[in-house]
Formats: sequence, C-alpha cells, structure tokens
Amino acid sequence: MRIVNVTTAVVAYHGQATLVRIDTDEGITGYGEANPDAGAGGVVGLINTFKDLLIGEDPRNVERCWEKLRRRVFAGPQAGVFVIALSGIELALWDIAGKAAGQPVHRMLGGKFRDRIRLYADCGDGDDPAGSVSGCVDRAQRMVAEGFTAIKFDIDNLRHPAKYDAYNHTVNAAELRSMVERVAAVREAIGPDVDLAIDLHARYDVPSACKIAWELEPFNLMWLEEPIPAENVDALVRVRAQTRTPICVGENLYLRWGFRELLEKGAVDVIEPDVPKCGGLAEAKKIANLAEMHYVPFAPHLVSTPLGTMATAHQCAAIPNFLVQEWHALEEREVWDSYVTAPDGSGSIVKDGYITLPDAPGIGVELDMDGVRKHAVPGFGIFE
Repeated sequence: MRIVNVTTAVVAYHGQATLVRIDTDEGITGYGEANPDAGAGGVVGLINTFKDLLIGEDPRNVERCWEKLRRRVFAGPQAGVFVIALSGIELALWDIAGKAAGQPVHRMLGGKFRDRIRLYADCGDGDDPAGSVSGCVDRAQRMVAEGFTAIKFDIDNLRHPAKYDAYNHTVNAAELRSMVERVAAVREAIGPDVDLAIDLHARYDVPSACKIAWELEPFNLMWLEEPIPAENVDALVRVRAQTRTPICVGENLYLRWGFRELLEKGAVDVIEPDVPKCGGLAEAKKIANLAEMHYVPFAPHLVSTPLGTMATAHQCAAIPNFLVQEWHALEEREVWDSYVTAPDGSGSIVKDGYITLPDAPGIGVELDMDGVRKHAVPGFGIFE
C-alpha cells in the first residue's frame, strides 16, 4: 500500500479547522484534523509542502512517516504550526492503518482501558457574553442536566470594567472578587459532586496566580488551568507550591520534549496536551506515558470537530492515566455535529457527557460531505 495523494479542506469551527485526506493506491482513504489555533493558511501550506515527502510511503508505517517529516523538515523537536500540520497528517495515517487492519485505532494503539470517554463541557463565559453570575449558573445547570459530570468556566476577563490596564498581568481586588463570586455561585448550583475546572488562559503573573488559587481553594476545583504561561517552568513550580488547588497546563506545548521539564520539576498536577496540536496520537500516548511515570493524570485540551474529537477519544482509551477529555462545541453544536456521521447513526457522537468508542475500523467516524461543503471556508478548496 502506498500514499498517492494528500489534500485538505478547511471548515468553520473555532475559527478555521483544517481537515486532512490521504489517499492510497489500494483505495483506502484516511482522514485527520489539525488544531485550528494557528488558522488554516499556514497549516494548509505546510501540508502541501509535506505532500511530496509522503507520496510513495506506506501509510501503515505511521511513525516512520511521522519521523520522516519531523527530521527532514524540522531537523529535531520543534513546535507551533509545523507540529500542528504534522499532527493532522498523523491522525489521517492512523485512520488508514486501522482501516487496512480492520481494527479501531484504539486497538492499534495497544487496546482500550475503557469503553466510554468521559467529557467535560467547556462552558466559556456562560450564557451571558458578559460573564454574569446568572449566565454562568444557567449554563452550568444545563450541562449537568445533559449528563456532564465535569464542567469548566473561563474567569479571565480582559474587558472587565474594573481592569486598569489591558497589558498588565496583575489581577486587582475588584477583578478577583468578581472571579470568586462566579465560581462560588457555580459550585453552589452544581453541588459538591460535579467536577469543576477554571481556566485563566495564561493571562496572569505569579503573585496574581497565587492570589487566585488561594481564593478558589474552598471550591474543590478539579484544576486551575494555565494560571501563567507554561513556558517558564520555574515560575509554575512557585505557583504550584503556594496552593492546594491542582494546576493544569500544556495546551500550548508540543511533542514529548515540551513536557519533560514540566513533569521532572513537579510544576503541574494535570497535563492537557491537545492531540491534534501536540504531535498526534502516538506522540500524545508517549506524553501520557511520561506523565504516568510521575503519577500525573492526562486530561487533553481539545477544540476540534467530531473527527479530531473521536481520534482523541481513541488515544484516551489506550492509556491508564486518562482523567477527562474536553468538549468545546457547546456554542457551535449544530455545526459541529454536522461534520460527521455518528457510528450509531444518531445525530451526535456526544451523549450524556460521554463518547462511546466505536469498533469500526480506523477512527470510526466518516465525514458528512454535505456538512463539510456547507461550512467550508471559501478560498481553500475541498480536498482538491
């Protein structure tokens, strides 16, 4: 079996999501997805560059193809849009490998520890774009009623009326009070048994991160996410040492080398690699194994269509230290569901706060081309 073509399509989700298609000379086609954070232009351009290096390769040699691109193009561990493009290709290679073997991807990765993947609903700012207490409470209660046992809210607000300086990383007293009020109201609304995470999007300095973490300790958070940027590991160590609130980071780190120091220095309680961003399924499993050596749970960040979401679910099934997987489609649910045909023929792969793993070969979902065409971003073409 040999690769004969590599093409892309770009659809509207969380900005611009890049879908990858790899065709083979035996008629088996694989689909993957690259994280949308870097936009589509650079990702599509890089994938087109990789095409000549992939044609003629056996796609079942997933890690050989991955290393060929990484070593020839990147010349070693790197990050950013390069690894995002590589990740999208790698997911498509696993889809082909599974289809060729007649096995689901989780079995290709060593088998599954669990049949269902638990999700947490990213609730953003709540039902009110201004992030009001009532809007947060309403959304939290609705997600719990839908069956989610874990939820997450954003409480970093650069447009807060009390904020003195848009570029300063220090939280002031009024901002902090507002944060605490929102978290307290949500915790009271959902009760003590639903897991609650809070995201700060790496917007604060060390003193502010410590203040926020201290104030949120009474609410028994599942984690406090990205209180400061993850690149300064020593600063993260200082924050973690100051609080009983678990610290979660990693959505903007790449490859296993990006997580090594973080884990070795004890800077984190939970890691959150983004699988279609950090290097792909096999690389994410290596990161999870590294975390397992330090007894750190794995809770992937995710802002992908159902294709990337199901691929990530396979990886989460194949590791022991999985905690919970992000679901970020609450505000774009109808569009999100339209991109694939669910394995059971229903309208969505998400039910009651879980994803049930399919036993179909490959990733186990097929693109709904009507949905892809309807929401395709103009100017990129659709697998041309």
